[in-house]
Amino acid sequence: MSARRPNPVQWLGYSVGRTLPPELQGWVRNDLIGDTAVPRHLLRSMVPFLPIFLAFLLFPGELWLRGAMILLAVLLALFYSLAYMEPNRRRRLAAHGLSPDLQNPKKVAREERERRNYERWRPGR
Repeated sequence: MSARRPNPVQWLGYSVGRTLPPELQGWVRNDLIGDTAVPRHLLRSMVPFLPIFLAFLLFPGELWLRGAMILLAVLLALFYSLAYMEPNRRRRLAAHGLSPDLQNPKKVAREERERRNYERWRPGR
């Protein structure tokens, strides 16, 4: 991983789809395929929705109702964020000059181990 991290303005731009400078490519690689890629993706994907969530606080009505609106919006945003995580990861990798086929090495090793175990117990399939 790169020792250098994006500054807050760069990170906010990155969270809404901008590319980071080439010297941050190591950080981007770790962000997208590292061990904490999924929680990072979920956090990053909520940033563009913050103004919408905050706008719900301005709606008239009881506080619990506005809270329920925000909760529903957060759950819906998380659902779509998870559903489109892989295409988003591939697009970001390609935009930063990395191979879109990059995978977490631990995940690749685990899948290979599972495949070997399956083939050992189910030969010929």
